[in-house]
Amino acid sequence: MKVFIVHAHHEPQSFNASMKNVAVEQFQAQGHEVQVSDLYAMQWKAVADASDFGSRANPDHLVYALEQRSAYQAKTLAPDIMAELEKLQWADLVIFNFPIYWFSMPAILKGWVDRVLISGLCYGGMRFYDRGGLRGKKAMLAVTIGGQPHMLTEGGVHGPLEDMLRPILRGTLGYAGMSVLPPFVAWHVPYIQPEQRTAIMEQYRQRLRDIDALQPMSFPSMDDFDAMLHPKPAATA
Repeated sequence: MKVFIVHAHHEPQSFNASMKNVAVEQFQAQGHEVQVSDLYAMQWKAVADASDFGSRANPDHLVYALEQRSAYQAKTLAPDIMAELEKLQWADLVIFNFPIYWFSMPAILKGWVDRVLISGLCYGGMRFYDRGGLRGKKAMLAVTIGGQPHMLTEGGVHGPLEDMLRPILRGTLGYAGMSVLPPFVAWHVPYIQPEQRTAIMEQYRQRLRDIDALQPMSFPSMDDFDAMLHPKPAATA
């Protein structure tokens, strides 16, 4: 298996960084190939703008998604985007490793999504969910969060974790056609004791060992919708 880890944490000694290192070690020990993009170390450009295109289909008005399609076909996308696309297309499994910031991902990772998951290749037209451009690939979030499990449940102070992560799990990865595995969550990390951190890391190792047995999350099938994306009538017995 070919594993691509997109890592977004500014501190090399962080728990997130340790999770990234453990994933590399675990997958390599199992004989898998691994590539890592450490976005902070790479000084990844997070802002999607006109400089991402070496040539423009419309130099007078920037429609970013349309220029993505044109520049990809013309091979004039920025070199950093092309390098990430090569890793993404190479991979069978993509792990996004990051801390939860404001119910979401860090800005640098959001910028990776904006710039790398390009229109025309990863999605576009009616090519989303099970017809998305990245179908056949698996994805998993490996995240740390300051909260405790009881805070992120139905009726909890923050609501269900699934609701918090929905824009990423469904609106990004599932939308682009990836088979999205249940996220691994390291809870309350800034506040726990070393022995608890050790236990979480062992749980993560076990998750990685069992990754082939995980059942993907369920998202819509395009076969259940008509050409205008209205739900088709339910089949009758």
